[in-house]
Amino acid sequence: MRYTLFILVCFFYHLVNAQPDSLFFKKNKIKEIGPQWIQKNKASVDLSEVTFVNWNAGGSNSISGLLGVKSSANYSDEFLTWKNNIDLRYGINKQESRELRKTDDLLEINSNLGYKPNSESHWYYSARLNFRTQLTNGYKYPDKDKPISSLLAPGYVFLGGGMEYGKDIDELSFYFSPLTLKATFVLDEDLANAGAFGVTPAVLDAAGNVITEGERVREEVGILLTNSYEMEVAENIGLKNQVSLYTDYLNNFGNIDLDWKIDFDFKVNDFVRATFGSHIRYDDDVKTTKPSEIEGEADDEAGARVQWKQFLGVGFAVDF
Repeated sequence: MRYTLFILVCFFYHLVNAQPDSLFFKKNKIKEIGPQWIQKNKASVDLSEVTFVNWNAGGSNSISGLLGVKSSANYSDEFLTWKNNIDLRYGINKQESRELRKTDDLLEINSNLGYKPNSESHWYYSARLNFRTQLTNGYKYPDKDKPISSLLAPGYVFLGGGMEYGKDIDELSFYFSPLTLKATFVLDEDLANAGAFGVTPAVLDAAGNVITEGERVREEVGILLTNSYEMEVAENIGLKNQVSLYTDYLNNFGNIDLDWKIDFDFKVNDFVRATFGSHIRYDDDVKTTKPSEIEGEADDEAGARVQWKQFLGVGFAVDF
């Protein structure tokens, strides 16, 4: 009897281990995880408010808010990476006895496709697309009768290919493109006729009537160099640095357009955080103006200048 039980135990043991995919017995297998899409979404609200009641030092009541939405969908495997993201920001400010004013307005879409020839390489053959514009009219306050920008006026598109280096490409990236198309859209008729943002202005007769309308699109082909770097400065303090340099082959080659952003992210907890950032731009096609010395005449052109924006916000953010 003992020998019979021993034989039966050995038989079933052999059956389970030697025939893992039999009709009655299945052996657990480790499921291999293949390439996957990773999607992230974040919404944030930054608020600031100041109220004065019988404050002898004086001051104006004010409230401001900034809404931000970021979404990304990224794919990666042993050889291929494809990063896609959209960034939307809109900010307003209201002060006592003053009209509502826009403080920030951005719609930006990026798509970056990279392929490396072998799994150990840190170099990628890369193609990039960037689109940027704003959503609503912008004004030179307090004048709200004449917009200086609007949806797709301007709008920018960069499309090109080149090489990208990144040992850890999500944290450090250098990109060089010897051939990048830059298109500037000015779809507002008045701004296009005025030659805003570098497009060809309208041709006018002696009375100021339009003979030939201004161009709505300006196209350039040039060199694009970018660098992005992310690091943790200290616990719960992150830094992101982004630099973009562009020069056109045909128009003033060597005259470089600059776009440089530095952002600090201070995390308080999973929902509360503070942000501090600096954004510097220089574009030779974006001309500034100064008041004319002759009363009644249009403002005089003052040439291109460095543009700078600095912001500090405290608010709420949620991932979804």
